[in-house]
Amino acid sequence: MTVRRDFQEPARCRPDLVIGREDLFTGGREQLASGGSVLLHGPAGIGKSTVLRALAEEYGATARTVLRCSATESESHLPFLALADLLGLVLDDVSPGLPAAQRTALESALTGRGESSLQRDGLALRLAVLSALRALAAHGPVLVVADDLQWLDPASAELLGFAARRLEGTPVQLLCAVRTEGQESQEYDRHLRACPPDTLAVRLGPLSRTQVAQLLDHRGHGGLSRSTVREIHRTSGGNPLFALELGRALADSPTPPRPGEPLPVPTSLRALVLSRLDMLSVEARRTLLVASAGARPTPALLHAAGRDNAEAECAQAAELGLLATEPDAPAVRFAHPLISAALYAEAPAHERRAAHAALSTAASDPIERARHLALATTGTDPEVAARLAGAATLARDRGAPSVAAQLGLLAARHTPADGTPSQEERRLTAAEDAITAGEVDLARDIAREVLTRATVPADRVRAWIIVIDTAGHTMAEVDAVFPQALADAGDDPRLLALVHYQLAWRALIVEGDFTEAREAAAHAAELAARGTDRRTELLALAFQAQTETLMGHPEAPRTIKRALRQPQDPRVAWHHNGAGSARFRWLVMGDQLAEARATVTALLREVRRRGSVESEVHFLRGLAETELRAGHCGRALDLARESLRLARDSGIGETASAMLTSLAEASGGDVDRALALAREAVEHAEGDGDQMYLSRALGALGYAQLVAGDPAGTVRSLRRVRSLELGLGITDPARGRWQGDLAEALVRTGEPAEAQDVIDVSREHALRLGRESVLAVLDRSEALVRAVQGDLEAAVAQLTSAQDRLGKLGYGLEEARAAFALARLRSRHSAEGARLRREPERARPRRTEHGRDLSTGPDAPESRAGTASAAVDEATRLFRRCRALPWLRQVDEALTTPEPEPAPAVPKALDALDALAAMERQVAALVMEGATNREIAARLFISVKTVEATLTRVYRKLGIRSRVDIVRLAAGRRAH
Repeated sequence: MTVRRDFQEPARCRPDLVIGREDLFTGGREQLASGGSVLLHGPAGIGKSTVLRALAEEYGATARTVLRCSATESESHLPFLALADLLGLVLDDVSPGLPAAQRTALESALTGRGESSLQRDGLALRLAVLSALRALAAHGPVLVVADDLQWLDPASAELLGFAARRLEGTPVQLLCAVRTEGQESQEYDRHLRACPPDTLAVRLGPLSRTQVAQLLDHRGHGGLSRSTVREIHRTSGGNPLFALELGRALADSPTPPRPGEPLPVPTSLRALVLSRLDMLSVEARRTLLVASAGARPTPALLHAAGRDNAEAECAQAAELGLLATEPDAPAVRFAHPLISAALYAEAPAHERRAAHAALSTAASDPIERARHLALATTGTDPEVAARLAGAATLARDRGAPSVAAQLGLLAARHTPADGTPSQEERRLTAAEDAITAGEVDLARDIAREVLTRATVPADRVRAWIIVIDTAGHTMAEVDAVFPQALADAGDDPRLLALVHYQLAWRALIVEGDFTEAREAAAHAAELAARGTDRRTELLALAFQAQTETLMGHPEAPRTIKRALRQPQDPRVAWHHNGAGSARFRWLVMGDQLAEARATVTALLREVRRRGSVESEVHFLRGLAETELRAGHCGRALDLARESLRLARDSGIGETASAMLTSLAEASGGDVDRALALAREAVEHAEGDGDQMYLSRALGALGYAQLVAGDPAGTVRSLRRVRSLELGLGITDPARGRWQGDLAEALVRTGEPAEAQDVIDVSREHALRLGRESVLAVLDRSEALVRAVQGDLEAAVAQLTSAQDRLGKLGYGLEEARAAFALARLRSRHSAEGARLRREPERARPRRTEHGRDLSTGPDAPESRAGTASAAVDEATRLFRRCRALPWLRQVDEALTTPEPEPAPAVPKALDALDALAAMERQVAALVMEGATNREIAARLFISVKTVEATLTRVYRKLGIRSRVDIVRLAAGRRAH
């Protein structure tokens, strides 16, 4: 008997393929036409694949490249199969344009040959897929058609989602279908998050009775009675696949059901499939079982698994509609994944094991062979466990940590109780793979399960560390873990080192306490040295060195030298948290720009060779910062933008890269872009509760506001930075270099007293640490204060000295800014001279400065214009050399629009309270309200120490001794 094969519909679009889905089809078509993507979702058999084929047929003609993949459940365990479907045919076209590390990773994944470059960094392959799609899109629109996303192997699904989220602005669209059971399915949410932001989600629901009747009629079952159609609709629940199978079974039945009797067929797809399986021979059914157990089964694989008549038996199954006929595809594919699943589920356990045993020797991929061996084996077996562990390592090297975690768990299951490595060790390795794959819930569950059974201290501490790692930036939520981890570590220095290294991070992230973080890192390094754990020792020393550098601690150089001593661990030496990075930070903060550039360039070259994208992002930022300090604004902007692009592609270091790129944009690019990036960085840092990066982001925002001509905004932002760094214990002014900007902005807003206070406090630390460039910048700012106070001669001398010193130190942009400040000062004098020349000679007052007559000689009004013009030309030359475009625009504006005079110092004749700086007035006003120092600190976002220091200045300026005197003075003023 011949059975119609509706499971194997041709790819071409037919009107009956979208019966009952016209509105959904139209919406999907319009979404694709507008450049968006579409995700179809719904339960099995609901018609997702049908609509997907129709949309792909119609819209695919407009795309230059169409990439297709369609997975099955049996393939979901094997990494990169879907990736091979998508990119296998275009690999030769795109691979020549990829960076070497990406090309190697992609070719290794698709061919299975060669050693993967992802052993130390799993991002190279992700970026390779993203780069490949961008390369294809450069030649024309690309349509990615992916059916049955739920069966995609985890590695391919992760890669596709990674690329999809980062393809905005490129002509790449996705047309996907995924099985979901409920309207609010979490699986649907997960797949939607992996799609481009402009994706239209289309849920396919059940067909109405009229639509089911129309569908049955189009498929040749139009002779059924209305009552039968109604019963089909009820039994199928409106599922078109179920309805068609019911209709086919009724058509093949010799006697139709009597009225009121249930349909003579099962009410589920599995039962329908099983009834059709009964038409197969015993040997054909066994062949299909082997095919259902395999990943991407082919006739050749079936032959190797002992199925000698595979072709004939597959042809018989195709006649029954169980297999899809694909003349151009070598793989044996079931017409629907549920058919394969039903066949496999109904087979006896011993037959399933026999199928896996055959495939364990027939499969060519070692990962697949190991998996089949595990499924063919019952109980523990050390050889099977070892092969599974080896397969997990291979999957890890291929950049498929999720697969590695699954294989690791299988290895643990087959490991004997007295095996080496132990069951718990293999479970913990699987948990660490799960963390790498982003499956933190799985990793946490594994670790906690281990903790319920493990008695070996090393296993327990390792499990606790996994629990801490899975907390991420929410380390405060696992505070209770640390005492338990310390208790399990006992007096073992190696285990204690691991815990104290985590405690150092906790001190920094949770407490924001640099001193405590430094002490914990130093203790961890000491413990690791006693326990001969060189890797943890180096990590702890590098962490300690970085912390000491930011604190301005005198031990920082010595700690860096310790971290650089041999022997080194290659996993640490070139890492962005390693000693090389700590040394670079020390050099760039110590004004050794040439050596810093050479160091970070070597680090960047090495991590690129190793394919470490995360470290590449970090060192690109470092090189960009160095170039920015040197005044190479164009080069710095290019590097910063590259760092930001890689950070966003990889999802690593976005806040830091946005902050650095903001600085580069404000110096050599677009100021509006700089402001937007800085605000983005501030928002992210605040959301993460990251006080360290919040201060850096606010520093970038303050600088961008200064360049944009918003000194009041600069003051608001940088006052917060000052308070934050005081609370964190950061004293080195070379860390953020915001002090000069704050002082300059305070002068512009009429608060020179506070500006001088910022300069005095920062100068004390800069002198202690020998930060020559910071001292020169502070002198530049102090010159502005002196100019406001009327000491013009001293201001000019100080600016000239600062410019000369900054030039010698190699700080090109800061040198140019000093020249610009000098030009502004001279321009004001020139304008004043012009006013004096317009006055009648007898009415012109005698102008003196420090006893010298300014109406004659080189400082006479007639000579000032030429001096000012030369100063402007010098500033223009220096800014142009730096390619500091925003600053050049400021010079142009200064030439066309006279700069407003800075707000003068408050005359002595004014009321004493009015003579206070803005911060001092705010503190005094709150004292008058009766606020305590702690309440004042909370309301003004400053520290209690800052409140105390401010009050001391208030007492001195007002000639009083206590808070009570402030209240009395205010009361007397009101009475007056």
